[in-house]
Amino acid sequence: MPSLPRRQILLGAAALATVPPRSNAADRPDPARFRAFLASVAREATAAGVPAAVTGPALANLTPSARVLALTHAQPELTETWDTYRASHVSARRVAQGQALFTQDRVLFDAIATQYGVPASVLLGIWGLESNYGAFSGNFPVLRALATLGCYSDRPGLFRSELLAALHILAAGMISPTRLTGSYAGAMGQPQFLPSTYLKYAIDFDGDGTRDIWTDRSDVLASIANYLRGHGWQPGLPWGIAVTAPTGRSLPQGTTRDLSVWRQFGLRPLGFRLPPGNPPATLYQPDTTTSDLFLLFTNFQVIRAYNRSSFYALAVGLLGHQVVE
Repeated sequence: MPSLPRRQILLGAAALATVPPRSNAADRPDPARFRAFLASVAREATAAGVPAAVTGPALANLTPSARVLALTHAQPELTETWDTYRASHVSARRVAQGQALFTQDRVLFDAIATQYGVPASVLLGIWGLESNYGAFSGNFPVLRALATLGCYSDRPGLFRSELLAALHILAAGMISPTRLTGSYAGAMGQPQFLPSTYLKYAIDFDGDGTRDIWTDRSDVLASIANYLRGHGWQPGLPWGIAVTAPTGRSLPQGTTRDLSVWRQFGLRPLGFRLPPGNPPATLYQPDTTTSDLFLLFTNFQVIRAYNRSSFYALAVGLLGHQVVE
């Protein structure tokens, strides 16, 4: 993901599907301001090499989306505990869905793991959390959503740059404008890539000439793997392991020690295999409301590059582990 992960900007469309829009003056944007914004974007795109034959039709009929702005205003406060978050994101139903897909496409997962060094468990965890394994990836027209946010949100520079990236996607003929759909914040396809992320990391794994992260499962999974590899994924090293600790022993939370040191502290794996060697690991308890305890390795931070939430990264790891193991 880019340096500013999309879910740190706005929640995904799926997460807000049941949130009613708020109606106020801010949800009724000024059309004149929007037209001026589009004109300036068109000039910038032309200067960056996007043909007018692409920019003109793509921007000509756009109008600001009140629904996008309403969803922006309706974002709930993120106050879940780890136990609540885990229960909703690593549900028995989601695990079962992942197991069926893993069994169905085992050859594909193995091929991607071989090429990119990212295990099937992590791919399934991200795929499951981002779009429920492709069941819901958003149906907002990306150009309209990004233009609305680029003009009216409190992060105009970010969304303007993503709108320009989307125009570059169209200029390259990678996808038609009508298929350029995603969340209300412009995150696209089953991996929920922003346009700039798509340009940098999307993969045509099946060699059909398109990088289709909307409907082509092989491209979706390879693109996720390519993203993680590009952010430093270390093959053969897990993201982390759940552990148990001796009762009553004080442990240095949040500190990093070699695995052998943690074993001397009496920590033992809980449903996980120990990784080979003696890699450094950080002791982590998600919050004070839970007894869950983890040793996290450097690949945990790679997952957090996809989404900076530590709860998210834990859920990715645990979901994938339950699906594959």
